[in-house]
Amino acid sequence: MTSEAASRPAPATRPAAAAVPAPRRRGGVVAFHVLAVAALLLSVAAAATLGAADVSLVNVRDVLLNHLGITDVPVRVSEDAIVWQDRVPRSLVAAACGAGLGLCGLVMQSLLRNPLADPFVLGISSGASTGAVAVAILGLGTGLGLSAGAFAGAVVAFAFTLVLSRLTRSGSTGTLLAGVAATHLFSALTSLVVFAFADADETRGVMFWLLGSLEGIRWPDVVLTASVVAVGAVVVLAHARRLDAFAFGEEVAASLGVPVARVRAVLLLLTALVTATLVSVAGTVGFVGLVLPHVARLVVGPGHTRTVPATIVLGALSMVWIDALSRVAFAPTPLPVGVGTALVGVPVFVVLLVRRRRVP
Repeated sequence: MTSEAASRPAPATRPAAAAVPAPRRRGGVVAFHVLAVAALLLSVAAAATLGAADVSLVNVRDVLLNHLGITDVPVRVSEDAIVWQDRVPRSLVAAACGAGLGLCGLVMQSLLRNPLADPFVLGISSGASTGAVAVAILGLGTGLGLSAGAFAGAVVAFAFTLVLSRLTRSGSTGTLLAGVAATHLFSALTSLVVFAFADADETRGVMFWLLGSLEGIRWPDVVLTASVVAVGAVVVLAHARRLDAFAFGEEVAASLGVPVARVRAVLLLLTALVTATLVSVAGTVGFVGLVLPHVARLVVGPGHTRTVPATIVLGALSMVWIDALSRVAFAPTPLPVGVGTALVGVPVFVVLLVRRRRVP
């Protein structure tokens, strides 16, 4: 090598590559996921002990093993009903909501290349709220329940966002701006309905749901939410490498052979359906989809093959405990779980912002 070649500056791509955090060791990542899943299972059992009625962890264990057909230990009927019919389904739906919202937040941040994106940026939450109040207060959709009305409203809001984004022809920026417009529009419609047509009792009931509620959760809700989140996880994992390419911009992703328009359409539609389903069951639960993807990247690194499962398990774990603590914080009146996620999520997000600012 000549002295001229040795003194030649390195290509421009070298510093950028060096700035990317080094991936964590594979063994450490696997160990983290194994421990996190174990912690999640223990947390679901422990959360079942918390509530207005005291139930010991031993009794929770006996109830679970009895229903799984492993043992046949005598348990009081009241405790069996509390654990199996109320608290366990509630904790499992909380886990599904945390996992699904975290997953959708990760997808939105990757597709839009915006660290402040979350599952509700498409106007889905606001649309679900409008659909819920339309059913509960206006009586629209005879025979529809609150959840069905919320799902319908979420789908309408997403369709509005999609059409408006198409009209702007601005790619990810247009999608983001269309989502902001949809959010404000449907929020205004919700406020209008509540202000003009609701009495005090209806307003209180609707507002409790809008703040996020897991009251009245049953096993069919577990099957629905778990199935939707499982499908979403499989689809996103199948697109993990393509999401990595999106980190460098849509033009670079296209140059790498990624069908950008098709991938964006599939993942946006998936995000909308998963979020709409979860919101229709649990109401608006904020900050999970915004904060958890950042925490997952901090723990396991930026690659989506690692970040996707980490976000899912961390989202599930955090929601189980936030719901459990919200349930007992103001007993016998439960705190809406959306309030709990905000109270926990805001401080965590502030810490992440400060830490990010200090990183050179």
